[in-house]
Amino acid sequence: MSVHELRLLYPLADLLKAARLPRSSFYYQRTALFAVDKHQEVKEHIKTIFACHKGRYGYRRVAKTLERQGVRTSQNTVQRLMGKLGLKSLVKIKKYKSYKGEVGRTAPNIMKRNFTAKRAHQKLVTDVTEFKVEDGKLYLSPVLDLYNGEIIVHEFARRPAYLMVESMVKKVFSKLKPREKPMLHSDQGWQYQMPAYRKMLKDRKIVQSMSRKGNCHDNAAMESFFGILKSEYFHLNKFATYEELKAGLEEYIHYYNHDRIKLKLGGLSPVQYRTQAARQ
Repeated sequence: MSVHELRLLYPLADLLKAARLPRSSFYYQRTALFAVDKHQEVKEHIKTIFACHKGRYGYRRVAKTLERQGVRTSQNTVQRLMGKLGLKSLVKIKKYKSYKGEVGRTAPNIMKRNFTAKRAHQKLVTDVTEFKVEDGKLYLSPVLDLYNGEIIVHEFARRPAYLMVESMVKKVFSKLKPREKPMLHSDQGWQYQMPAYRKMLKDRKIVQSMSRKGNCHDNAAMESFFGILKSEYFHLNKFATYEELKAGLEEYIHYYNHDRIKLKLGGLSPVQYRTQAARQ
């Protein structure tokens, strides 16, 4: 039994002498034992949010989510408490390189790193990334809307063939209203230099823009999405087959669009931001 429990039966001085425990240490431990953790409720909220988003949120997003839930606390406090709880976020990976030299014609860099858009379907960015699984590889070709960071369409394939990109473009067309003529920006991947690809965009009066060779900052928005996707999902799980990974990526992209908040969108997810703006 502890000194604190035995003091009801024996003199405290005798107990401290037997335990070789200084009186000051006894009172310090007793105070700590009965101290109320004023952050206990916040910690529970933090653990719930972290678990709900499967460890994908860092302290800034956790703090913003707490704010939206009406829990008053600062980012610094959330960062400190997450450190005490051992909750922290994740890693990055290299990207698939689709550049194979000039296999067709390149387009000018009309985007010029101006990644802001005033309305939906005004500026779109795309790229291709690669994933390796036990039974081969999976290639993903998504299109991101710079207005709200939403992945508006995506296409999967076992090989980075042109048909994957062609299918992706057709999906973009199905999303556009007749009068919408967005800019579609990519890197200088061989698929985007193909005459067939360029003709599809031209016929739909979509402005084609391309990054300069070797400059990943020219397509930073798409690079950022791939980094988030791989660090928050792909590297936290194991996939045996193409179909298993494909199903998982479908689920994550839905989560990314509908549930994962963006700080620059005021703590809303891309779909929440678009929906709210449409009601105004």
